[in-house]
Amino acid sequence: MLLHIVARGKIGRSSEAELVGRYMKRIPWPTKLTELPERGGTVPPLPLCTVTVALDERGEALTSAALAKKLEAWRDGGKREARFLIGAADGYGDAGRMGAGLLLSFGPATWPHLLVRAMLAEQLFRATSILANHPYHREG
Repeated sequence: MLLHIVARGKIGRSSEAELVGRYMKRIPWPTKLTELPERGGTVPPLPLCTVTVALDERGEALTSAALAKKLEAWRDGGKREARFLIGAADGYGDAGRMGAGLLLSFGPATWPHLLVRAMLAEQLFRATSILANHPYHREG
């Protein structure tokens, strides 16, 4: 299953970009990162069998193990792509939130979008590591 991050804004050459790249390369599943301009631009068309996850502060805060279970269920249920949307500074309208299969939150705090990309990439690496029984994730 493809893990596809679609994010508003260009990350450029930054320490956040380096961190995102490091985790994306370590994920054993196919990955893709699509950047859109801050305003406008078109989200790539959704292929069949895709689940959409919108990152939203009002969403559900999942543990790493719970995220791994979601990925496993989607993969085993025939989903070909899990698309993770990181919106612009104003987030999503009601229609955007309603169109998502899951609203995912990294807690009630507001995070910089570039940092959210790195946090998401790390969590996707961690989740796939959990599914592979890799020692990267340690239960606390």
